[in-house]
Amino acid sequence: MSERQTAAKHPVSAMLTGPYGHPFHPVLVTIPIGAWVASFVFDIGSRAAPDASYLVRSSTWLIVIGIAGALVAASVGLLDFFTLPSGTPAFRTGLIHLSLNVAITVAYAGNVLWRGGEADQVGIGPILLSGVSLVALLVSGYLGGKLAFRYGVRVAEEHDQAEGFEPSS
Repeated sequence: MSERQTAAKHPVSAMLTGPYGHPFHPVLVTIPIGAWVASFVFDIGSRAAPDASYLVRSSTWLIVIGIAGALVAASVGLLDFFTLPSGTPAFRTGLIHLSLNVAITVAYAGNVLWRGGEADQVGIGPILLSGVSLVALLVSGYLGGKLAFRYGVRVAEEHDQAEGFEPSS
């Protein structure tokens, strides 16, 4: 294993990004993903239910919660990104993953502004923007998985993983 590869497995700061073999970023991304998927479901529900202003408000709050969660997850993920050596496939994948996530978060912020005030249902435009954002989030999640499972970023080294496959005493 190269020194460059080993560096990407260890945290910049265990206190900020999680200890070796236990990164915080994959845990934190569940907040925006869950909030944004739920907001999309509420958006669609607002089109089907009569007087669904409660779904509109809930959806908007879920988007805001997702944005806040994305900012926290991004701060930790950015520190993990700094461990990647430039000029490598892992770095390029990480840069695309990061760029997509920034674009997605900006799109959701724009979505909140587009919605404006109170309404009985979410307009088609914001629903379409949420749908496109979720597709982009799916692509970004695939790239994040590639970083972890293909390139082993912030995943324990194989000799440490091997202890999980040794017979019990």
